[in-house]
Amino acid sequence: MTVINPNFPPVRACLFDMDGLLLDTEDIYTLCNNVILRECNRPDLPWNIKAQLQGRPGPEAAEIFHAWAQLPIPRAEYIRKNTELQRKHFPSTQPLPGVPELLQTLSESGVHLALATSSHTANFKLKTLHLGSLFHLFPEDRKVLGDDPRIPPGKGKPAPDIYMLALETINRGLRMDGEKEIKREECLVFEDSVPGVEAGRRAGMRVVWCPHPQLLKEYRGREKEVLAGLANGGGDDQVKEVMEEAAVGGEGKGRGWPGTRDDGWAELIPCLEDFQFSRYGICK
Repeated sequence: MTVINPNFPPVRACLFDMDGLLLDTEDIYTLCNNVILRECNRPDLPWNIKAQLQGRPGPEAAEIFHAWAQLPIPRAEYIRKNTELQRKHFPSTQPLPGVPELLQTLSESGVHLALATSSHTANFKLKTLHLGSLFHLFPEDRKVLGDDPRIPPGKGKPAPDIYMLALETINRGLRMDGEKEIKREECLVFEDSVPGVEAGRRAGMRVVWCPHPQLLKEYRGREKEVLAGLANGGGDDQVKEVMEEAAVGGEGKGRGWPGTRDDGWAELIPCLEDFQFSRYGICK
């Protein structure tokens, strides 16, 4: 079990990824891709490639996928086929185990909730319109999507911008109500992807990593790297950039360092049903 730093303040805000964390959409993404890959006599999408796609904005994930897949069809045809498959399957998405109970308990406990997903608006609607009772727990102005114009181009996960923006949507309301703003260390990020964990760590927030079993298998032996935000690949241009900025400006111009192994800022849980509220000062 990860040792949580006893000096942390109680959590006042929880920021959630969506795909593969709240909803079973990661398996649907795999299904859609594999249909097209098989039509093109290509192998199924392996988890070592899928792990690089998870959590990233669509355009970035697409570049990684196509560089690996080397499909014999124009990219426009792939997009058409993939879009048709997603329109067919996304409306059948379901919450993953423990999700409804977790969100409801957090909401009733007075914890502020925000959503920070790389899904763009059209796909978000396909995935969630039939799940209104779940997603109404996130106020509309606290749903930050992947095509939000406030997120600069190229600043999707693993950059911290989406989580910083999600926190600001909460603090904006608190300021209007004359309440005390929430600090980054009072935020808990829930993520399933490796780039997403890094984004949360670089935002200066605490993180719960709840990965797909196959992703966890892919990173076996490297769990501490993931929790520190260090497992996304040392060649990532964004990681290089933040290190360079930090070297010059001391604090990386607010963009933040990843963490260090066993620093107590992140923990791994296999299922959201296993979340321990008391570890974060949350009274049920």
